[in-house]
Amino acid sequence: MVVVDENDVMVRESPPHGAIGMSTAYRISDAAPQPRRMEFRRRVLDAGSAIGAHPIAHDEVYYVTSGTGVVISDGVEAVLRPGMAAYLYEGAVVGIRQTGEEPLALIIAYPVAPSPQG
Repeated sequence: MVVVDENDVMVRESPPHGAIGMSTAYRISDAAPQPRRMEFRRRVLDAGSAIGAHPIAHDEVYYVTSGTGVVISDGVEAVLRPGMAAYLYEGAVVGIRQTGEEPLALIIAYPVAPSPQG
């Protein structure tokens, strides 16, 4: 077992896939011993920020804990509010942008590809 305090893994940075705006990333699973089998992260997108559209090679979940946003998957958009999740499928081109007054806080989870060593 590994117990992680998100404050120990917090980083201010531009969001991935386009560097649109700024965000706070909490790379929780990075604290787990290697090899690990999944990513579990929290990201807070500042006003106007976005994780740009990108193809995914695995299923992925975006779960909103606060704020509002618009998720996109293969050109289809949907509004997400707290307590809502978008389950995104392998092979889709996905992204999410912050909308509304407050930052968009997300939990993001997806499997890690097995290493070549097994």
